[in-house]
Amino acid sequence: MATAEQRTDARDVWLPIPPDEIEGLPDGFRYVHWDAGPDYPADPARCAFYAVPYMKDVETSLRPLSRMSRVRAVQTLTAGVDHILPGLSDMPSGAQLCNARGLHDASTAELALTLILASLRGVPGFVRAQDAGEWRPEYRPALADKSVLIVGYGSIGSAIEDRLTPFECARVVRIARTARDTVRGPVHPLSDLPALLPEADVVVLATPLTDATRGLVGRDFLARMKAGALLVNVARGGVVDTAALLAELESGRLYAALDVTDPEPLPAGHPLWHAPGVLVTPHVGGPSSAFLPRAKRLLRDQLTLFAAGEPLRNVVATAD
Repeated sequence: MATAEQRTDARDVWLPIPPDEIEGLPDGFRYVHWDAGPDYPADPARCAFYAVPYMKDVETSLRPLSRMSRVRAVQTLTAGVDHILPGLSDMPSGAQLCNARGLHDASTAELALTLILASLRGVPGFVRAQDAGEWRPEYRPALADKSVLIVGYGSIGSAIEDRLTPFECARVVRIARTARDTVRGPVHPLSDLPALLPEADVVVLATPLTDATRGLVGRDFLARMKAGALLVNVARGGVVDTAALLAELESGRLYAALDVTDPEPLPAGHPLWHAPGVLVTPHVGGPSSAFLPRAKRLLRDQLTLFAAGEPLRNVVATAD
């Protein structure tokens, strides 16, 4: 284990964005750019702050971590940290893992609304009709007057509700790990799900993937959803039992719009690709034009706190 003196000597900051593209970075560090290339830009043992490359596979993201013996902060550019948690045991005692809460709110909430509207209004079918040069008018459900249940009411869940507000929904119901009150109304605990699911026309998943939420949307959950309801997943694929969802889709009882899947990437030939009533997008909730300016601000702000010895934001775990 590195001594306090050795850890203070580590002054390298690894960034997945070229440092000269981020305005306002604090002085006192050596900034190096690494976006998961085969070669490291510097000795990992001298890294004090590791900003994890975005949208890279787990193995690549974790690869340098076991050699970062003096790292004091690991910052993801994702709201979920399930891909980095396996590396927590490799981090020196006291090192902090921070997520990117708030970074993807706008982009992910936009996609959630896109998936809801596209699914309800039958946009995939219209696109296929356009490809075939066929005029196929169809009567479709609207979002107006629907009851929407948001499962996972953190910053992304709240941002989704912001965007639902103009659509004249009959009701928006919020679910989180624990109950609390907000200016919009109550947030129900997960234990209320069985009673609330049958009332929802649209169920949006925005919860992190944890031991408590893995497989949360299984056979019982889906069976409680009303016939004809739409399941939207912008969380993580592992929150949903894929086999159980496929059974509901193939029966025609439920519909789904999925930005994340299990497995992911969804392999060619997987039955989800062609299941009836499903819209699949390739995990694009975060990567949009909204990402880069917000990522730069997050890294600048966290590094400013780090340089000043102030508590970092969004700390989700600390190494033993």
